[in-house]
Amino acid sequence: MARRTSRELDCVIIGAGPAGLGTAIALTAIGGLTWTVVERGRIGQTFLDWPAEQRFLTPSFTGNGFGATDLNAVHPMTSPAFSLGVDYPDGPGYARYLGAVAEHFGIAVRSRTEVHRIHAEPRRFRLATSRGALRARTVVWAGGEFGDPGRPTFDGAELGQHASTEPAWAPRKGRVLVIGGYESGIDLACHQIGHGAEVTVVDPEHPWDARQGSDPSFLLAPRTRQRLRTAQQTGRLTLIGTARITELAALDDGRYRARTSTGTELITDSAPIVATGYGSGLGPASPLFARRPDGWPLVDANDESTTTPGVFLAGAGLRHDQLRFCFIYKFRQRFAQVARTVADRLGRDASALEYWRSAGMWTDDLSCCGTECAC
Repeated sequence: MARRTSRELDCVIIGAGPAGLGTAIALTAIGGLTWTVVERGRIGQTFLDWPAEQRFLTPSFTGNGFGATDLNAVHPMTSPAFSLGVDYPDGPGYARYLGAVAEHFGIAVRSRTEVHRIHAEPRRFRLATSRGALRARTVVWAGGEFGDPGRPTFDGAELGQHASTEPAWAPRKGRVLVIGGYESGIDLACHQIGHGAEVTVVDPEHPWDARQGSDPSFLLAPRTRQRLRTAQQTGRLTLIGTARITELAALDDGRYRARTSTGTELITDSAPIVATGYGSGLGPASPLFARRPDGWPLVDANDESTTTPGVFLAGAGLRHDQLRFCFIYKFRQRFAQVARTVADRLGRDASALEYWRSAGMWTDDLSCCGTECAC
């Protein structure tokens, strides 16, 4: 458990979602450290903010007794499937799981504490928060991406309703336009078709056609493809993968017009749904990271900022070369790596972290990632 102190802490973790709590649990294996978790809302706030209809894409299943860790667990001896009794958790359910994990492992969380600024000083950091200042020798940013919705830049894009908002999930009738054809776009398209709408999905990358590779970070999940086939059988789904949206406009009669790069006009009976993903969600930590050519935060082999030593990244925004760690079962592989680096930096014994490796939840050799399935 983190020791409460008004003095300088060894580490401050920002964010009490799966990445923040998972890193905190890893730190509990290292004796003598002082640390705390800071959260803008409540534990699992991002999941509490999810639209009510949204569900996990990765299934939960309790196989702990046979050495198989639940894909959505943040510690090898826990399981959302066991805790919640469901295989595809919703947001509030997963937040309950995270709360139970925090209680079980004695994780001290400073809830309802917004971090406004992170000042890098020689060999330490000063954090300005809504509840006073904190000082720490290291910082882990685990703030997540949900608060950083990605939006297109064409004219009228502000008229669209992002997939992260409740209005995008409200049942619709008539003609519906979804901009973006990856997981959230197809999820919403299937959802609206289930309510009787006629849906057009536009994405020039036509991800629904992708078949190469086995990494679900680049392909639609099997469950999504099943739902997509069912939606196509209704005859009310149109997939446009040969154009992009270039303009949105509101019409006088309450409808909307979308123009595509091929000159086609699409008329929709409700505000278009924007399913264009999320940014890196760095918030006040943004100045502490350099950026890769693709815009994502640049980190070294220990998930540490290349420009601000002592600042680490945990969560779905993590990238290494072509590897995306955007699922829980992926980015949890790095909790122990960050914890060990913090321990080494502060001269602490990190040997107890080997349990994470034996449990299959620590990947420190990234060259083994990305291996494709043979069949």
